[in-house]
This record gives sequence, C-alpha cells and structure tokens, in this order.
Amino acid sequence: MSDKVATGNGFFQRFFELEKRGTNVKTEILAGTTTFITLAYIIFVNPQILSEAGIPKEAAIAATIWSSTIATTLMALLANYPMAVAPGMGLNAFFTYTVVKQFGLHWTVALGAVFFSGVVFLILTVTKIRTWIIDAVPPSLRSAIPVGVGLFIAFIGLRNAGIVVKSEDTLVAFGHLLAPETLLALFGLILAAVLISRNVKGALIISILTTTVVAMIFGVAQPPRGISDIISFHFPSLAPTFGKLDIVGAFHYGLLNIIFTFTVVELFDNMGTLMGLLKKAGLMEEKGQPPALGKAFIADSIGTMISPILGTCTVTTYVENAAGIAEGGRTGLTALTTAGWFLLALFIAPLVGLVPAFATAPALIIVGALMLTEIVHIKFDDFTEAFPAFITIIGMPLTYSIATGLGLGFISYTLVKLFTGRYRDIHWMMYIIAIAFAINFILR
Repeated sequence: MSDKVATGNGFFQRFFELEKRGTNVKTEILAGTTTFITLAYIIFVNPQILSEAGIPKEAAIAATIWSSTIATTLMALLANYPMAVAPGMGLNAFFTYTVVKQFGLHWTVALGAVFFSGVVFLILTVTKIRTWIIDAVPPSLRSAIPVGVGLFIAFIGLRNAGIVVKSEDTLVAFGHLLAPETLLALFGLILAAVLISRNVKGALIISILTTTVVAMIFGVAQPPRGISDIISFHFPSLAPTFGKLDIVGAFHYGLLNIIFTFTVVELFDNMGTLMGLLKKAGLMEEKGQPPALGKAFIADSIGTMISPILGTCTVTTYVENAAGIAEGGRTGLTALTTAGWFLLALFIAPLVGLVPAFATAPALIIVGALMLTEIVHIKFDDFTEAFPAFITIIGMPLTYSIATGLGLGFISYTLVKLFTGRYRDIHWMMYIIAIAFAINFILR
C-alpha cells in the first residue's frame, strides 16, 4: 500500500510540479478543500437564479455542479493553476433578469448566446484581439465593471430578501421587515457578515444552511420528509437542459449586444481575478503575463462552451480561490481537489432543492458588497475618468441591465474625452465599441 501511495505522490509531484512551486500533496488537498468550502454557496445560489429564468431547478442544480467540475478540472490540467471555476455571479443575473426577463428570450435561446460568447472568447484568446480589447478599455472602466455588477447583484439580493420592494410612487421602497421571510433573510445577512468579518471559512454556505434550518424549524420552509430529501444516490437529471440550447435561434435573433456583454464582463472579470490570485500565489512573472495565462483563458473558454450544453450560464474564475491559496495551494492539484468535492456534491443535490430564495438572498448581497473593492482604483480626481465610471456603475442596477450599464459607460467615456480635447486618451477600438452600443440603443 505504501508503495502505491508513494507512486501516486510521485505522479502528482511530476505532473503538477509540486516541488518546483514549494508545495506538497497534503497541502494541495487541504487548499482545494478550503476553496470548495468557501465556494460551495454557488451550488445553492446559481440554480435559484436560473430557475427564475424558467430552467427546471433540478436540472439547474445538476448543470451547476457538472459545469463547475468540468471547468475546474480543465483549469487544473491545462493551466496547472490552483483556481476553481464555476458559473459566474453577475453573469447568471444578467442571463436571467436581463436576457430572459427583460429582453424576452427563451432560456434555450439565452443558452445559445452563452455558447456563442464562449466561442468568441476562445477566438479572442488565441488571437491578439484579446490584448487589443484589454488595452482599449481604460483602467477606470475596468474597475467600474465589477463594482456595477456588484450593485446589480446586491439589488437582486435585497429584492429576493423582501428588504426592497416595488412601489408605484417611488419605483422601489423599504419592505415589511416583520414578514417571516424577510426576518430570516436579515438573520442570514447579519450572520454571514459577522462570520466573514471574523474570517470564518465557508461563511456564506454556513449562512445559507443555518437560515434554511431555522426557516424549517419555524415552518417558513418545507422540512425534509426523510434522509432521501437531504442525501441521495439518485443524482439530479440533466435531461431537461442537456443539449437544449437553441444556437440557431440565438443566431437568427441577432444577439451581438448580449454576446458582447457576456464576453466583455467575462474577459475583464476573469482577467482581474486571475491576475490578482496569481499575484497572491506568487505565480506572476516579474515582467509580462504568466505563460500559462493563455491556457487558463482557453480552459475558461471551453468551460463556457460546455456550460450552456449542460444547461447553465457562463463560467468564470472565482475570487474565493484566495482562501485556498492562503492555505498554500499553488498548483492544479488544488483545483482538481475542488473539482472532486464539486462532484461529490451531487449526493446532496436534494438538499439544494430545499433551500428557499430568501436563504440565498444574503449571499447575493454579500457578494455584491465584496465586489465594491475595485472602486478604489477609479481616478476620482479626473472627472473625465470618474464620470464614465459612475455612469457604468449606476447604470447597471438602475436599468436592471449589465449590458446597458456597459454601453452607457463606453459611450460616455468616448464622448467626454472627445469633447474635452483629450481624444489621445481614447484607444481606436473604444470608438468601435461605443458606436456599436449607440447603434444598438437607437435600434432597440
């Protein structure tokens, strides 16, 4: 037995270059487990959001787990990075609340658009176009994008919690805090905030499960009828969504704006997250980009093409990987461990189905708050930079559309710079992007 273990460790040492990166098998497995604990909330939150788009919840659970497993495995094997990949927060909200609910597309057509965005992202990755786009978008707008997405996600969470409600007079208003669902959501929100403040790993998943249990105790949520409602060897079926993406419908609809938004948000969210995590892991080169960064983007692109085939939205690298990196994760073995835990999560799929929307709402609000950190990189002392960033940020939640916020930001940046005589600050591609958005707004 010891010889087999030694052989296995030797394989991992060679394949993942553990010694070269100053780590070992035990450390990598611990790091991968830590990453999963901090990221597991996506198994509960993503299906809840996708179900509002009309995707059957059981299939959404299965698609979330399988896409996370496959995409994270690709990241491990292709890039050898300690990064887990899963359906993106913000991108899933854009999918449901903008593409399906606001634009009126059926979820199968929306999945077709996600597939196209994956193809586009792959093309951008293997060509120089990706570099052009990254160079074209100014740092202030790059920072504004995640901040705006964060506010959008938080707004959805506040609505799902009943803290913010519709109003005929003021559009939105303060909700009825004594409603049982709202009280429980507030309980989960404070619990999550306190746990995160105390650096407790898995704070969001603890909040979700605790809120659900309390809701069951007080009869606000349906309790399990037996052990099979919590854990089961009958895995959730992918049949209702597998291969149901409508690529032809997406092509005929003319989804340039939607595909562009998926691609741009994914590009900058992934780039910013990956670079920050690689720096934290000590894997950045002194000059230029890490050589495996392109492989990481390829893994993400392929994952994004696979995810709509399974029945979920765009996948992306999560900032929660920082928890695993802090535990010493340095190679793809960390990611492979996380992928293994995602796969095992299929056994608790019935439990996911019992979690109510108000129990996952706090996670949306907390994630939105965490995404605000990028705001410090905006140049507020230069109004030609600050104003477009502000328009981008405020445009996303107030128009209930990430795409619209992006478009307003790109157009306002181009116009303000141009009419203040600072046209040299504008990359030539910004003109193309701004004109494309303007045409889309006019023809909408």
